Amino acid sequence: MMLYLNVAHLDQDAQHFKGERMSEENREKPLVHIKMRVGNIEFEIRCREDQVKEVVEKVLSSATSYSLKEVPVPEIKSPPTRAETCRGVVEQLWREGWFSAPRSLNDVHTEMSRRGYHYDRTAVAHVLLDLVRDGILTREGRAKRYLYVQKRPPQQ
Repeated sequence: MMLYLNVAHLDQDAQHFKGERMSEENREKPLVHIKMRVGNIEFEIRCREDQVKEVVEKVLSSATSYSLKEVPVPEIKSPPTRAETCRGVVEQLWREGWFSAPRSLNDVHTEMSRRGYHYDRTAVAHVLLDLVRDGILTREGRAKRYLYVQKRPPQQ
């Protein structure tokens, strides 16, 4: 618990307590202005000098009882972590039917990036070649300009 206390005596002529002039009997006792911070709670107190101890004790007592109360912390759900492999992302594109039209390596890489998966182009190229070898995709064209298209549709 951190305690910060700032006390200031107010000018005798400008003493107003809740908008009223202080009575003659209390005029001798100067009015003080106290700024106090306990943890993350701030207080401002205006009272006569002879009331400071009593008022500060009440404030500290209240702050202590408040700090002992359990405040429910809202549960923050974090988004599920995505530990997708490059192959898993490309297979997901295939399952969605994205390869029903011929796609270039650049098309595949751009679509993966658009979805938030940033893999090296060579990694994507290796996955596409593996899927061709596994009979999932086929490729058309010539080297470095291949277009990849689904050889068979995904099983529903």
